[in-house]
Amino acid sequence: MKPKIWLSSPHMGGTEEQYVKDAFASNWIAPLGPNVNGFEKDIELFLGQDSHVAALSSGTAALHLGLVLLGVKAGDEVLCQSMTFSATANPITYVGATPIFVDSEKDTWNMSPVLLEEAIKDRIAKGKKPKAIIPVHLYGMPAKMGALKVISAHYRIPILEDAAEALGSSIDGRKCGTFGDIGILSFNGNKIITTSGGGALVSCNESIVKDARFLATQARDEAPHYQHSKIGYNYRMSNVVAGIGRGQMEVLASRIEKRREIFSKYFEKLNGKKGIHFLEEPFWYFSNRWLTTLLIDPAEAGFTREDLRLALEKENIESRPLWKPMHMQPVFEQYPFYGDGTAEKLFENGLCLPSGSNLESDDLFRIFAVFDEVMR
Repeated sequence: MKPKIWLSSPHMGGTEEQYVKDAFASNWIAPLGPNVNGFEKDIELFLGQDSHVAALSSGTAALHLGLVLLGVKAGDEVLCQSMTFSATANPITYVGATPIFVDSEKDTWNMSPVLLEEAIKDRIAKGKKPKAIIPVHLYGMPAKMGALKVISAHYRIPILEDAAEALGSSIDGRKCGTFGDIGILSFNGNKIITTSGGGALVSCNESIVKDARFLATQARDEAPHYQHSKIGYNYRMSNVVAGIGRGQMEVLASRIEKRREIFSKYFEKLNGKKGIHFLEEPFWYFSNRWLTTLLIDPAEAGFTREDLRLALEKENIESRPLWKPMHMQPVFEQYPFYGDGTAEKLFENGLCLPSGSNLESDDLFRIFAVFDEVMR
């Protein structure tokens, strides 16, 4: 069998092992420690905007804490982008709130500002003003944060910005993760940089991040004994894992450059081919191109998304349909949805292609050979 070509596999830079060795040498194995502090500072410097960062065990943990810190409680409603991974929506249920799903717009595939405002007006008319808005920067492409922030400010509903896939993406130079009242990042194994598992909560409000760190360490009060006045969580990142993150931050710029280069190669090869359409950057946008994605119009192309996926799979090449929208998921299908069919169409025709920064020229040659065969 031919070697596996993965969708997006971890890619070490070389210095991660030294940071991990330092953790072992100093016996900083448990959560907290110099690597955690250093990793947080590295991210803060990269993001700018006077950001403050709490390194956590996962992006999901960051979303959960974000909802808690925004005061979302049982019985509340939270507006959530439907076109996303389930980790965006799951924490809404952790706090006992109800997800209200909002469809995508066609320019970025992210939360539609028009449908968001429609949803807000309708929920208010029904007697329930939502408590938070969760947009997502899908596959590294920034959402229309300018319009979303105007709506957020007008209705006084805070934004919890899911930038799990968008570290390094920006709008007019401002990094994703810094637009919301709270932002979150993910360092899962398939992300543009990884700590094997991990995430971060971001805010320009230092007190929010201090509260996040407090809650993430079981909300232990200052006392010589174990005393707790609030419910806490075991969500802090370990010093060992943070060491991997510190090494990864040193190569982040090159990882972004390589992912964008890979997108360019796909684009050069396939743009203009009948029935194949790419997600292109709007003006002033910069995408990290975490994953290269495309849409296939079967009527034009003469083949379907699934035909291509199976042809790649036959050659031991991993590809994946776009995220199945949350309002179509069995676990969430009973919740309200405001949409026009955009996300459903994207799911039906969209495919994620191998995009890892460790892809070699020979890998792309194999991938392109499959396209040539399918398009014949």
